[in-house]
Amino acid sequence: MPRPIILPLRRLSQRLAALAAWFVARGSNRSSTGQTPGSFEPRATIHEPRSSGFTLIELMVVMAIIGILATIAVPAMKTAPIRAREAALKEDLYQLRSVIDQFHADRDRYPASLDELVSMGYLRQVPIDPVTRAADWVTETPEVTGDETERESEEGAGGQGIIDVHSASDEPALDGTRYSDW
Repeated sequence: MPRPIILPLRRLSQRLAALAAWFVARGSNRSSTGQTPGSFEPRATIHEPRSSGFTLIELMVVMAIIGILATIAVPAMKTAPIRAREAALKEDLYQLRSVIDQFHADRDRYPASLDELVSMGYLRQVPIDPVTRAADWVTETPEVTGDETERESEEGAGGQGIIDVHSASDEPALDGTRYSDW
């Protein structure tokens, strides 16, 4: 990590001020002030310490830097809540689809509803869609032909189940696709 430059500059300015005071004192000994050449009476230094505060230029530079940083940060922060909701929606869809696949692997059938996943212990509760802010997921069931219905009734597999889940929102996402297409 680079050393701060302020401390060495401050020490340098203090040494220069002491040196200047020494030269002023030596010059005053040669004048007709009545002092002997070996005596040293401190005089006011040439470099007076500056009073605390900031100059107008320093304040303007700081304000310009803050303005530039704000200009860069504000557009990114406008979409932050939307990006967070989209990330939560992707995670919820991933979890729901994973649970549906686990249910199918365990029971050899798809769940009849999302509430069945809760009642069978696959989910604690049906998650809330972060975009619509309600648990109104659109479920997708497979299309059944007449031959498949007869075969299922003969095998005893009851009814069709949910094979996929989508958001109920038709709003466009930041990438231009619709949430319902995810």
